Amino acid sequence: MNKFFEKTISEKTIFNGRIIDLVVKDVELPDGKTSKREIINHPGAVAVIAVTESKKLLLIKQFRKPLEKTIVEIPAGKLEKGEDPLECAKRELEEETGYKSNELQAVTSFYTSPGFADELVHIYFTDKLELGKVSLDEDEFLDVMEVTIEEAEELIEKQLIHDAKTVYAIQYLKLKGVLK
Repeated sequence: MNKFFEKTISEKTIFNGRIIDLVVKDVELPDGKTSKREIINHPGAVAVIAVTESKKLLLIKQFRKPLEKTIVEIPAGKLEKGEDPLECAKRELEEETGYKSNELQAVTSFYTSPGFADELVHIYFTDKLELGKVSLDEDEFLDVMEVTIEEAEELIEKQLIHDAKTVYAIQYLKLKGVLK
């Protein structure tokens, strides 16, 4: 058995929401003591690194209530229960940017905040885009941007790009030399 494993003794769901659930678990630690863990359960998400024919990165500018500010991000969205991440990535790309692609490549996936949440974000890449149709969710308000790698780096410096998935995307593009 894993020497770091924490055995769940009991759990209680505190909140069931549209996007997340909050569960409190009593756990037995490896040394036999007990503790509590507050855990956010999230269905997961996708994000798309989309590069236009003119070698610009597609970004979304939108207000994020938890941050109380507007930030710039790569197109992304929440997985529906049982939804295939690739199909979700295709859907979110078109809904948010008006571009569609049937040629998305899986890049990686990562946990956003493993200390308290199980959200797993799947990242895809495409540079094969065609015009589709923007169809935002009824509570979604955003602007689409097309930026060079230099402009993206400036947005990071100004903390307008201020989230891990988008910073990851820019580093990925730099390492791969995609936007030269």
